[in-house]
Amino acid sequence: MNRTTLSLIAGTAALAAVTGFATLTEPAASGTDDTAKAAAVLPVERASLLCPPPSSSDIAETTYTSFTPVTKGTGSDGTAELVAATEESADADASAKDEKKTGKTGKTEKPVVSPKTPGTPVTGDASGGESPALVGTAEGKFAPGWTVQETTKVAAGSGRGLQGVTCTPADTEFWFPGVSTAADRTDYVHLTNPDDSAAVADIELYGKDGALQTTVGEGITVPPHSSEPILLSTLTDEKQEDLTVHVNIRSGRAGASVQALDDKLGGDWLPASTDPAPSLVVPGIPKDATAVRLIAYAPGDADADLKVQLASPTGLITPAGHETLHVKGGMTTAVDLGDVTRGEAGSLVLTPTDQSVPVVAAVRVLRGKGDGQESAFIPASAPVGTRASAADNSAKGSTLSLTAPKGTAKVKVTASAGSEGGTAASRTYTIRSGTTQEVELPVPAGLKGTFALTVEPLTDTPVYAARTLAAGKEDVPGFTVQTLADDRGTVEVPEADEDVAVLQK
Repeated sequence: MNRTTLSLIAGTAALAAVTGFATLTEPAASGTDDTAKAAAVLPVERASLLCPPPSSSDIAETTYTSFTPVTKGTGSDGTAELVAATEESADADASAKDEKKTGKTGKTEKPVVSPKTPGTPVTGDASGGESPALVGTAEGKFAPGWTVQETTKVAAGSGRGLQGVTCTPADTEFWFPGVSTAADRTDYVHLTNPDDSAAVADIELYGKDGALQTTVGEGITVPPHSSEPILLSTLTDEKQEDLTVHVNIRSGRAGASVQALDDKLGGDWLPASTDPAPSLVVPGIPKDATAVRLIAYAPGDADADLKVQLASPTGLITPAGHETLHVKGGMTTAVDLGDVTRGEAGSLVLTPTDQSVPVVAAVRVLRGKGDGQESAFIPASAPVGTRASAADNSAKGSTLSLTAPKGTAKVKVTASAGSEGGTAASRTYTIRSGTTQEVELPVPAGLKGTFALTVEPLTDTPVYAARTLAAGKEDVPGFTVQTLADDRGTVEVPEADEDVAVLQK
């Protein structure tokens, strides 16, 4: 995802605004070392997240789980809440009226979740097919590392099974390799606008022969404080099994997620791939995967040739018959890897064989057999970075995979207190170079409810992580996989020096 580049002055001002902290010092004396002083690393003071509408099924059961890890340096105050996207507009109107009449602000409905303290998750529930998109805001002590998990169980019908998605910030560009307009698929792009002005989006589809002709893919307006579901099959007459969707928000900003529903293979959310890059990692393919399909797309005109490797528990191996993947520029390429993990947890590592060409990628994973198959999607992910969390875990239904493709890494994993009781617990793991390890999770003592996992690398080696939730009947192994990327809970604020000379230029 691209982000607007700020000027140095604007960037410094924005960082100061986020943290509420800046320092002015006297100019250095002549002849002294004027090397820039190290930036202070401070907790962010505000975060926002968007959750798409969970399901259109009348029998859907959805749980929202909010969690903020404990962060040093935060104050004692703060709030966090999730409300319906349309409620944001209603709140603004109600507040304006209340202020006019009484000088007080007012809310119109109770938030879906409202956390009480960092370090302990809180849950909220919704039922049926009319649950709206949600807009979340966290401030103060709840902002650093705030994460929200949306998990939905659908007992029958298209997309039946377990569907999960991590709520995301608004942005301006998204890539979704792995969508489809095939007859048995119903794929939606959900666009959610949290702002007071309309957002305008362009949706482009790329198949095996390049860009598809679309009818209404350009200039899609998303009104303020609303969510728009775009059925992909209405954008084109072409029926293709493997496509890549490019969402470009040309005016304003929005959240974007793809819900991929299959008549026979269940369904799940397909999160956006990480930014196009020459090398990619797709972490956390379950060890009991019965089929893995890799979908890749190369933006631009240049072809990409990729070495395909599997980071297994014992090291990097090359799947027989799939040593390399050729991706033509501007076209989507897909390949079936079969049961590539062969009973062991694994992660795909894609690297250029020659020229470095940026690509995006994802996999569709199947578990089960026959009529009991269930599907999930795993996009290429950024590394964990400093810290990342995943909420809504249970003692028996959660699995964490850690991958260190470029060197041995040490990782600390903390299980939070339970949402209804329990004491946090931590463990440290060593992940050998080139391996994927499905680690034994620490479980909170006296656990009641669900808990969150927080992953913190203790070394500089890049670490990739994915969490699998499993739930369902014996004949339908419902599951969903979420990757973990840096929670951006802190920000570097450069120490500013007062220089009146700039006013004279």
